[in-house]
Amino acid sequence: MSLFTSSKEKKLWLYALLVCVAILSTLALGRPLQEMLRDQNIQAVFFLLGMILTAATVTVHGLSVRPGKTEMSIWFGLAAVYLMFIFRMGAPERSHLIEYSVLAIFIYKALLERLRDNSHFLLPALIAFAATTVIGVFDESIQKLLPSRVFDPLDMLFNSLAAFMAISGSIILQWARKKFRKNK
Repeated sequence: MSLFTSSKEKKLWLYALLVCVAILSTLALGRPLQEMLRDQNIQAVFFLLGMILTAATVTVHGLSVRPGKTEMSIWFGLAAVYLMFIFRMGAPERSHLIEYSVLAIFIYKALLERLRDNSHFLLPALIAFAATTVIGVFDESIQKLLPSRVFDPLDMLFNSLAAFMAISGSIILQWARKKFRKNK
């Protein structure tokens, strides 16, 4: 008996695990890396690279499902919301937004793949939100024990907000895909 229902689910859980490991690896690397990258220009380059990778991921996914005009409008709307958040936040919060959005989507998609019945999206959405939030709380709680890190309860809020935004955006896109593809 396999732990996973499909190879796609297995890949999605692996990706979620890799993102989680990457997030938790910053516990040890965070402060030295931050000191090394104090220059705002270098931080901007790394942030821009992260955004380009995120945009490339979204684009490749979008092209693989061939979105219609309505879906593209929703994609652009979601991108605008994310950009507004990104420009209004400081560098640490920006990284939380990207990290926990990606983690939430992988967990959500893995749960959807396990169920394979996309009509029941609410339960996987709630579980993915809760799991991502718990991982964010765990990540932040560990920082309280590390002398080189700063515990900030507000970061837990950002992690949860990122998960909520990513999952709700995914649900909106699923809804649009179903609604407007049926009408064609």
